[in-house]
Amino acid sequence: MYIVGNITYNTNMSDILLTTLNSKYIHCAFGLRYLYANLGSLQNKAQIQEFTIHERPLDIVEKLLESKPKIIGFSVYIWNVVETGQCIKLLKQINPEVTIVIGGPEVSHVPDAPEWTDVADYTITGPGELQFKTLCSQLLNDQTPLEEIIAGIALPLEQLNMPYEHYDDADIKNRILYVEASRGCPFKCEFCLSSLDKTSKSFSIEKFLNEIDKLIKRGANHFKFIDRTFNLKVKTTVAILEFFLDRISKDMSIHFEVVPDRLPEKLRDILAKFPKHVLQFEIGVQTFDPVIQELISRKQDNDKTCENLIWLRENTKAHIHADLIFGLPGDSLNNFAKSFDQLVKLNPQEIQLGILKRLRGAPINRHTDVYQMVYNDNQPYNILSVSYTHLTLPTIYSV
Repeated sequence: MYIVGNITYNTNMSDILLTTLNSKYIHCAFGLRYLYANLGSLQNKAQIQEFTIHERPLDIVEKLLESKPKIIGFSVYIWNVVETGQCIKLLKQINPEVTIVIGGPEVSHVPDAPEWTDVADYTITGPGELQFKTLCSQLLNDQTPLEEIIAGIALPLEQLNMPYEHYDDADIKNRILYVEASRGCPFKCEFCLSSLDKTSKSFSIEKFLNEIDKLIKRGANHFKFIDRTFNLKVKTTVAILEFFLDRISKDMSIHFEVVPDRLPEKLRDILAKFPKHVLQFEIGVQTFDPVIQELISRKQDNDKTCENLIWLRENTKAHIHADLIFGLPGDSLNNFAKSFDQLVKLNPQEIQLGILKRLRGAPINRHTDVYQMVYNDNQPYNILSVSYTHLTLPTIYSV
């Protein structure tokens, strides 16, 4: 056993290992910490081990097997799906007795899943806080679960234990800390997996801010909110911003994903108070074409979006990272250029051009045949060619 900050970690033998391959060391595995926080009495039999996609799969497997685990749970994402599959295949070759459990966006949409998933023993689709605990309890008690594919159940947020105490001192000092004040999204943009959500639900603001206050007192400075619609509920948004404004330090940075056409006066008033280098806004514009917006079920007031971006640049010191997506169904190169030119005129500090990706389970896949959308079979599943039909005659262009 050893203690980091106020957290005790078990580095000896563990029945349960929670693991993933992050894209870089600076990123923390937020989902693993949620699973760990909600293991209940099994927590003292578990530990978290994080790696990066830049490590050799054989080295990762060797480290995983050192503690002689009975169960290894992998979080699988688009950035680590290839390397995770390699690790799991090696694990099963070296030690077929270890039980492999997988979860995460890349394996939650059976049968639309990677070819190697049948190597794993169990797959949990969707939210896993309850099902992973239940499954581990069954396995450690020599009970055979009825199904190999287990549908996750989204618990009411008030029933979840928050994961923030499981960021250790090294995380706080060296890494970006992911936080969430809400889960889900009310919008139905078809390129995004959040379109499968029914709505957005908020955590208790008092409980959430109490946890963040503890992190700040431990020295935390870099927070990335993973909320899909941070400014959806203005009262909550203002309360969170006021909280940070009262505790601001010269090294603090806070990253939010913002709905582009929602910036009421109450929110504007407090945004204008933040100093430079603190607020970082990710603003997904994606396209200014109303025909394409309707086609992909995206609701966006383009006039309001433009007005808000101009206001943010002229009245705040926030760093604006604006996104566009190239390769949407019905789009063309020339038509995309119109959206790009319009966004450039709004003068955000940064524009990210994203190539459309075929996310597993995303509703955008319903357009594949109609628009002859051809995707890369390999991760990150980027669009290779697509036809557009809403302007003139169908024309194929390569991305």
